[in-house]
Amino acid sequence: MKSLVDNPERYLATAVLLLDEEGLAEAATVARNASVRVVESGFDNWNGGTTYWTIQLQLDPKTYARLGARREMLQEQISNRFKVILEQFSADSYTVAIVPRIDPNPEWRHVSGDVPREARQNIIDGLKLDGVSWFGRLADVEFLQRLFDLRALPSQDSRFEDAAGDIWQHRVNNDDWADDWIFEDSRFNLLNGPTDTFLRFLCEIVHPVIRPDRNEALLLVQHFNDQLRKHGWQFIEVERIAGRPRFVHKRLQASSVRSVSRARSVADALDAGWMQKEIERLENAVERDPALAIGTAKELVETCCKSILAKRGVEMPRSADLPALTKALAKELKLVPEGIPDGAKGAETIRLILRNLGSLTQYLAELRGLYGSGHGRDGKHRGLEPRHARLAVGAAVAFIDFATETHHQRDP
Repeated sequence: MKSLVDNPERYLATAVLLLDEEGLAEAATVARNASVRVVESGFDNWNGGTTYWTIQLQLDPKTYARLGARREMLQEQISNRFKVILEQFSADSYTVAIVPRIDPNPEWRHVSGDVPREARQNIIDGLKLDGVSWFGRLADVEFLQRLFDLRALPSQDSRFEDAAGDIWQHRVNNDDWADDWIFEDSRFNLLNGPTDTFLRFLCEIVHPVIRPDRNEALLLVQHFNDQLRKHGWQFIEVERIAGRPRFVHKRLQASSVRSVSRARSVADALDAGWMQKEIERLENAVERDPALAIGTAKELVETCCKSILAKRGVEMPRSADLPALTKALAKELKLVPEGIPDGAKGAETIRLILRNLGSLTQYLAELRGLYGSGHGRDGKHRGLEPRHARLAVGAAVAFIDFATETHHQRDP
């Protein structure tokens, strides 16, 4: 039936209308969301000949998989409606098959937590825009041998036995490969290969041996982290070589990513540029320097309090400490409301939560005094761990988030 092959959407639309009217909502949804394709699946010569057609309803693989055992029932429901429609025009045989759609997906090798191709491309594009030589002060082969066994990788030039030979030939002897050839070479597969390989490559770019200029390395790490943090990764300093930092990649805790993301939203809502600088410092310090992160979390709350109070026309002395700022903010915003009826279910619980939220800032100030930055320590002092810093950051963000939302709901 040529009209069905040429314009299957016309018949699919009628099938969906029938399914909707008959209350078969799930089958209608499947048909409505599917791409349709009609293929000839067989021919029977008996009794004048019958052509068999398969109407493929193509769904994205995730939707297809979620149908599970219901798939056969849904196919039958949709097939029956197609038969009612098509038997008016043809004696051929028609069946419906729900199938997974085959879509090009360059990220298919990646799993949750990987650095996606888009972020990798942004990093590579940044290197190109700034004219950064990925190999630094070394030759290409010397750089890559620090990461790969080049003699185990094949040559793309028949004159050489391995990658080491053809890279030397085309980068040193002939010099006919562009400086950024590495990003297009399938042997290294930096755009689509394992995340660990890509991150180790970036770490090597800023290694002191490759890039001895400390400031240049720090700037590159900042650019890398701008792309990586949103996907749960960060470069942190682990040691110094001849006074220069060496970095490794580290997976960020999901709670840290969420807290920092929410803090940025708060800073945007308050139009507080200084908060953004504190958030950046906090973000860099949670895993590497918990004491600095705790101190910065306290400063973040202070800045939030001052910003909101200033926007509401409440003047505070420059010497006001954190408890005084939060007390003034709680009073101005009525963070502990008096209007909750005693008879309301959970009234006392609500009051306690709100009072303790205000108390978080006092505890944060005490924690900073005991373990945070800004105070000298004796040689036996042992600081807190990143998990404690994440707790402090989470508490700070909970407070500024609630305070900012309350500020916007209660216009001055």
